[in-house]
Amino acid sequence: MTPLPLRADLAGLTPYGAPQLDVPVLLNVNENPYAPSDAVVSSIAQAVTGAARGLNRYPDRDFLDLRKDLAAYLFAESGVALAPEQVWAANGSNEVMLHLLQAFGGPGRTVLSFAPTYSMYPEYARDTFTTWVAGRREADFSLDPDAARRAIAEHAPSVVLLASPNNPTGTALGLDVVRAVLDAAADVPGGCVVVVDEAYGEFRREGTPSALTLLATYPHLAVSRTMSKAFGMAGARLGYLAASSELVDALRVVRLPYHLSAVSQAVARAALAHSAELMAQVGSLRAERDQTVAWLRERGLAVADSDANFALFGTFDDRRAVWQGLLDRGVLIREVGPPGWLRVSIGTPEEMAAFKDALVEVAGL
Repeated sequence: MTPLPLRADLAGLTPYGAPQLDVPVLLNVNENPYAPSDAVVSSIAQAVTGAARGLNRYPDRDFLDLRKDLAAYLFAESGVALAPEQVWAANGSNEVMLHLLQAFGGPGRTVLSFAPTYSMYPEYARDTFTTWVAGRREADFSLDPDAARRAIAEHAPSVVLLASPNNPTGTALGLDVVRAVLDAAADVPGGCVVVVDEAYGEFRREGTPSALTLLATYPHLAVSRTMSKAFGMAGARLGYLAASSELVDALRVVRLPYHLSAVSQAVARAALAHSAELMAQVGSLRAERDQTVAWLRERGLAVADSDANFALFGTFDDRRAVWQGLLDRGVLIREVGPPGWLRVSIGTPEEMAAFKDALVEVAGL
């Protein structure tokens, strides 16, 4: 058989992806457990029907109407006023991140983050031929601003990725930490973009501010969001960011032509029109998360403070056995994070009850 000329750095690698198994309780990929209401489904269906009538034409490649709607949502959610030109969108926040590294990473450049963090970040770096460097978080998964400053001074990255709330730990960063990183990045020769990934931002606890509030002060800041989590639109694949118009214009250079389909634009705009209804579920998920964290701690387990829709808990001598025991009982969670830890997404009350019952059986709590 004639060999394929696969890049040497890709040889032997397997595609990213959490297990997709047909079990009764799916709590492994941080999805919103609540399906869209009939009203939301009807609005989306009507919007897609309208878009379908024009599918012989290419979609609006700059999608300013969608960007205007996203800016209006961010103003309602975080109180930050943005022009449509300050917003960008793509097929999931994954593609948004790829655009960022295509524009600001590349050969001879470095992207810096702090582990443990989202496991896709090194893959974005790999795919754009950007050097990946991971500093370390503290034992409680927080980020020490002095350590961050030292790492930036040492590695002179062109991009810093900060997940807040962090995945897989759920840890949110205070604005003092984000400012410290932004100030240190401003001293990097040639410039450095700081990306705060707020994929789980809507789930943050009361009093935890969004990095969106810093955009007016720091032109080298980008704040990424998604409609996959709080909006319950994981299947729609719509991620977006807010930044200066100059930074957004740089992403327009590297995006593929017509990258966001007319159907994707229609679905996103229809869902945004129901944002108040969709966000009403966030409060109940926050409450369920806090109750789950308390329940796990009452049983002697360590649990990371979470501002997301999941909880990282442990520690187990054999976490694989615990994961498998839960799966054998019809509950799928995620074996991810530092050794000994497991992550459970927050589901419906019924799903969380099934998780707790199974965990008691498996771990003898």
